Amino acid sequence: MKRVIALAAALLVAMTACGQAEAEPQAAPQAVQRIVPLTGDIAEIVWALGLGDQVVGVDTSALYPAQAAAKEPKIGYQRQLAAEGILSLQPTIVIGTPEAGPAEVITQIKQAGIRTEIVALPTTVDDVAQRIKTVAGLLGVSAEGDQLAAKVAKEIADAKGTSSPTRVAFLYVRGAGTAMIGGTGTRASAMIAATGFVDAGATSGVQGYKTITAEALAAAKPDVLVLLDAGLESIGGVDGVLKLPGVAQTPAGAAKKIVSLEDTYLLNLGPRTGSALKDLRAKVSG
Repeated sequence: MKRVIALAAALLVAMTACGQAEAEPQAAPQAVQRIVPLTGDIAEIVWALGLGDQVVGVDTSALYPAQAAAKEPKIGYQRQLAAEGILSLQPTIVIGTPEAGPAEVITQIKQAGIRTEIVALPTTVDDVAQRIKTVAGLLGVSAEGDQLAAKVAKEIADAKGTSSPTRVAFLYVRGAGTAMIGGTGTRASAMIAATGFVDAGATSGVQGYKTITAEALAAAKPDVLVLLDAGLESIGGVDGVLKLPGVAQTPAGAAKKIVSLEDTYLLNLGPRTGSALKDLRAKVSG
C-alpha cells in the first residue's frame, strides 16, 4: 500500500512540474509592423536592420538597396508628400527626417493617429551610428541596431583621413537649370570634412547651398570638384561641368579634376558611410 501511495505521489509531482513548464510564459514574437520610411536615407537603415519585409511603401528617393528601389507603392518624393497616399497604406509607424514634408502633411498624419517619428539629421559622420541606434530603437530592434551601429562606427573610424591641404568643392547640379556649390551644414560638407580634405565651399563662406557664380568659385579655389553621378550625367559629363560659370578658371577646372559618386552612396549618411568615405578619399587623391 505504501508503495502505491509513493508511486501516486511521484506521478502527481511529475504531472505538476509538467504543467508548470507548459504554463511558463514564452517570449512573444516581434510584432509585425507596417512601416513607411518617408525618406530614402531612413529606408536604407530600415533595410539594413532586416525590416524591409515590413515596409509597405517608400518615397522615390529610396534607391538603395535594390529591394527598396523596387518597392511599391511609391508615396511621392520626400519633400512633396501627400497624406492621403500614406494613410491609404494603413501604416503602424511612419518614420523620416526633418526633410520630409511639407509640414502640414506630417501634421495630418499625426492627427490621423498614426505613430509618426522624425529622426534628427546628422551633422557629422560621427552621428551616423547614433542615428542607426535611434531608428532601431523606434522600430523595436535595439539589439540589431547596436550591432549594426558598432560595425558602421568602426568602418567610419577606419576610413577617416588625415588633414590635407587639398581643397574640395561639392557641386550639386541637375541639368542646366540647377547648379549650386555646397558649404557649411550640408551632408557633402560632413563627408569632405571626414576625409581630412578642406571643404572649399565652407571655408569660402558658403552656408548650405549657393548658386554657382564665377565669384563664388574664385573664392573657393577648389583643387577638386565632387559631383553626384546623376548630376554629372545631367549636364553632359566633365565637358558640361567646365561650361559652368567660373569652373574652367579654378585649379580643378584647369586640371579637369572632376569626380563623382552615386547620389545616395555619398549623401545618405547611413550604413555605407565608411565605404563611401574610402571611395571619396581615393577619387579625390587619384
